[in-house]
Amino acid sequence: MRPLLIDLFMKVQISKSGPKFSRIVAGCMNWGEWGAKLNEKDVLELINRCVDIGVTSFDHADIYGHYTTEILFGKALKNSGSLRDKMQFITKCGIQLVAPNRPEHNLKSYNTSKQHIIKSVENSLLNLNTDYIDLLLIHRPSPLMHPQEIAEAFEELQKSGKVLHFGVSNFTTSQLEVLDAHFPLCTNQIEVSPLQLNPFTDGTLDQCLLKNIKPMAYSTLAGGQFFTQHPSEQVKRINKVLNKLSDKYKAGRDQIIIAWILKHPSAILPVIGSTKIQRIEAALTSLNIELSDEEWFSIYEASLGHEVA
Repeated sequence: MRPLLIDLFMKVQISKSGPKFSRIVAGCMNWGEWGAKLNEKDVLELINRCVDIGVTSFDHADIYGHYTTEILFGKALKNSGSLRDKMQFITKCGIQLVAPNRPEHNLKSYNTSKQHIIKSVENSLLNLNTDYIDLLLIHRPSPLMHPQEIAEAFEELQKSGKVLHFGVSNFTTSQLEVLDAHFPLCTNQIEVSPLQLNPFTDGTLDQCLLKNIKPMAYSTLAGGQFFTQHPSEQVKRINKVLNKLSDKYKAGRDQIIIAWILKHPSAILPVIGSTKIQRIEAALTSLNIELSDEEWFSIYEASLGHEVA
């Protein structure tokens, strides 16, 4: 790996009129009850260390930790002074989970009504101890969603200053197209990894290029499947290639995977879900690994199990 040349504190504008985020985004899903079960002190320390290295954008959803992780994050920030001014908050709404603190939910479902979106944002503002959300995403597309109603919610939230920008998560190209026709969207947050190749061929990333919006990618390491003791045959094939590239670039397999994702011309922003600062730092150094086209395709073809057509 050549000497670090990337400005880690440089922000990336994710759309023509959209917000500027750090090139690597810290994913908070596993910070609370659904993962590491960090306490408020641990959360504040991790936030500070992320900001210190240039990872200033933090990805949430109202449902994380069964509606508790935003609260944990907000409590940690309560007496942090001007730290909020250095950060960007992303959160998501639209999924309704059955949880003790949501007794009105009888089953898991989606709700993209204007009333639900606005109520969810007001809850997130209180939970995160902030006056505004930098970016709100509709977490999942509902079969019953009405794009005009969603647009009305977005317009009201933007006019009030409660949310600055809007996007979607897990939307197909047609679903994004319909909503974008009613209200301009900044991003589509999708699953991308060597085990999830669909966005490269189903038009999702092509659409982002066409609209000049930068996608975000979650589960970039496929839930740790590349590091399990009993990998699938597909993972074994990919790991064989990753190991060779790791030796060449003197980097970990995780760094090679992030570099592979970063290479795509749509300028994907990886969301790193680890609570270990070393893993987040490693993702940052991936910015300095420049895979050749053939090296990129060697990982792609290992996943497919055959050469491209």
